[in-house]
Amino acid sequence: MITYQESNTPNPNAVFNLYNDANWSAYTKDIDTLMDAIKNSLHVLTAWDGDKLVGLIRLVGDGKTIIYIQDILVLKAYKQNKIGSTLVKKTLDNYKNVRQIVLLTDDTSETRSFYENLGFESCDKGQLVSFAKFR
Repeated sequence: MITYQESNTPNPNAVFNLYNDANWSAYTKDIDTLMDAIKNSLHVLTAWDGDKLVGLIRLVGDGKTIIYIQDILVLKAYKQNKIGSTLVKKTLDNYKNVRQIVLLTDDTSETRSFYENLGFESCDKGQLVSFAKFR
């Protein structure tokens, strides 16, 4: 049975395994910075199968006018179990009065389908534009 915990900062090994499973090596090459980022996030919700970290969502923002979904990950072996959807829904329930909910992600059909099913709209299909700069 999957359980969810708010504001739980898992141990670095569990975080490394989760991010590594998603091939997010830009994060895992400096686990200390990633752990600091998680600790300094506006909101963190984790998903657990017993004592195994299987999912995580974290937000940055002010929590009043804007929230930014910085990371959402689910172990590959646990995908298609509604864990990602549950992480998003539980998190957004805490921020019902926030007008701007933003995220930047890769452009795959799986990703588009996931977020569109949750009510998100892609900026390339509407009246908005999105810009990003990576270093």
